[in-house]
Amino acid sequence: MLKIEIKQLENFGDLQMPAYETDLAAGVDLRAAINGDKPLVLQPGERALIATGFAMALPPGYEAQIRPRSGLAYKHGISVVNSPGTIDADYRGEVKILLINHGTESFTINRGERIAQMVVAPVTQARFEVVDTLSQTARGAGGYGSTGVK
Repeated sequence: MLKIEIKQLENFGDLQMPAYETDLAAGVDLRAAINGDKPLVLQPGERALIATGFAMALPPGYEAQIRPRSGLAYKHGISVVNSPGTIDADYRGEVKILLINHGTESFTINRGERIAQMVVAPVTQARFEVVDTLSQTARGAGGYGSTGVK
């Protein structure tokens, strides 16, 4: 199992560590490290950057992908704006989640609520090379919608 170092920041306090909620879960749930006395209300169409209370050191060759929680997306229209967000292996600042309310009603976030999930994945870096021509494929330059819907 991959080891990831976690540093609990001052605002972490009594929060639970990121954890897999089931044995075969791909992502760990991340919790809101907001002030317990001041829930954050996200209005329809509004976005907010929400602290998690921790920083981490990913090993070289890995990234952390920040993704919406499916239940929040389905029930309330809550999503991650830049989904999936990427945390690079050389980032050492606080992990923050950029949420947006795509729903029709305001959504309240309380301290400790699970607001997103994080999937750790291997990364391949590429070397780019300028060429005069590219190899041919059946698709060619066909882009958006070029393969049809049926």
